[in-house]
Amino acid sequence: MPLIDTESEARRLARAIASDLALYNQEKVRQGIENDNFYEIMKDDIDEGRELFLSRLSIDFKQKSSALQLYDRAIADVIIKLTGQRIKSKIW
Repeated sequence: MPLIDTESEARRLARAIASDLALYNQEKVRQGIENDNFYEIMKDDIDEGRELFLSRLSIDFKQKSSALQLYDRAIADVIIKLTGQRIKSKIW
């Protein structure tokens, strides 16, 4: 499998990983958003997804400072924004 070296492909991968995390960890996501400790509850899963994300990037692209921001943004956009809209929380 070729390594990713464009921002659009990296963004797509990050969003796919975030979607999988949301799908396979629905109860943890719900609890984390309801109790405002999402990143604590999901830490291991998010870290595992980050490692997968980084393993698929080319060395040159990985060295760009924005590479990890793409993954972090996908977690916020896909899991917290989209999934979180349906979950009652103290913060919104």
